Amino acid sequence: MWQLLYENLEQAVAVILFGIGFCILLLQRNLIRKIIGLNIMDTAVYLFLASMGFINGRKAPIVAGGVQDASAYINPIPAGLVLTGIVVSVSFTAIMLALTVRLYRRYRTLDIDQIALMAKAEDAS
Repeated sequence: MWQLLYENLEQAVAVILFGIGFCILLLQRNLIRKIIGLNIMDTAVYLFLASMGFINGRKAPIVAGGVQDASAYINPIPAGLVLTGIVVSVSFTAIMLALTVRLYRRYRTLDIDQIALMAKAEDAS
């Protein structure tokens, strides 16, 4: 069992990180902590994709030395997905932080439950 875990260490770490981020996202009421939990989950997905795209003994898909056999190179799609995901994640985090700042300025709290109660009270009046 330990041999299998050691061979798939990156995937195991990715699953643990995803679980940590998911628990933070579910259990915390603070909006900043929720954003951090979401970023931890994103990082876990990127680690998982990068580890699945790596094949030991193969090289980056840059033709060098005249080797044109596809079996000598790794698949570039997971790396492209990770890069695209990072860009989307940074943009999403920036938008979420901007919205969090606006919510804080309006309600003077970052507690999602208190914000919901104050918003309902505003709608009722």
